[in-house]
Amino acid sequence: MKITDILKNGKLSLSFEVFPPKTETAFESVKTATEEIARLRPSFMSVTYGAGGGTSKYTLDIAKNIKEAYGVPTIAHLTCVSSTRETVHEKIAAIEEAGIQNIMALRGDIPPYLEGANRSQWDYRHAVDLVRELKECRSDFCIGGACYPEIHPESENQKEDIKYLLEKVEAGCEFLTTQMFFDNNLLYNFLYKIREAGITVPVIPGIMPITNANQVERAMKLSGSFMPQRFKSLVDKFGSDPAAMKQAGIAYATDQIIDLYANGITNVHVYSMNKPDIAEKIQANLSDILK
Repeated sequence: MKITDILKNGKLSLSFEVFPPKTETAFESVKTATEEIARLRPSFMSVTYGAGGGTSKYTLDIAKNIKEAYGVPTIAHLTCVSSTRETVHEKIAAIEEAGIQNIMALRGDIPPYLEGANRSQWDYRHAVDLVRELKECRSDFCIGGACYPEIHPESENQKEDIKYLLEKVEAGCEFLTTQMFFDNNLLYNFLYKIREAGITVPVIPGIMPITNANQVERAMKLSGSFMPQRFKSLVDKFGSDPAAMKQAGIAYATDQIIDLYANGITNVHVYSMNKPDIAEKIQANLSDILK
């Protein structure tokens, strides 16, 4: 099933994100974790793609297993940074052969060994290049893209960021999923601005449950996310107690999701990664709301 069809039904839904193993020896444990999340029957699951494509085979294996064994619609992430056109076409063909209809088209993080490299000769420098390629060679895929409610770390300002986002949508992106954020007002403001700019495709908010204090610094580094005082106070109070921090982090994420639903958002994506217990607790907290 295509993600756009799921988004059209108007019902409240919850989806989860998982990541593939980095090595073959870790495959079974990761597969088990993703299957436990699939048993929760989310509206869909997305499977990430390692920097530089190192886990691309496992991405497809996990996504295919979720779809075939549990009937959960899946999105396979596909990054293009530093990839050749030939490599990308091989990956696209493999995704199609696996029967997966949804692709999250991303540039991907620049691997450390390529930082400072001359990108002018790369086949793909931005996600929009991959979106155009997908539309030209496989127009039947449902293509998703990423967006930043605050600002992309490499953008000069939000106005420029939204201009490039519009370019990506016009190239063929059919829905967008946001980077994590911890203040819903940032999302509401962002949605107003992109609608004013002419971006009308569905936007799925991405929520990251912070369940241990060490995640805070990493979250800020990855997305440059603004941490509201309410959230900082939570970490200050419970950060040294792992069990309490986990419970508080799940409660904070749940509260964000409830507020989103109450304000007309019908679909929320949770960066649960490979933690079935966190996914299960958030879903349980919303059980009557999702009915």
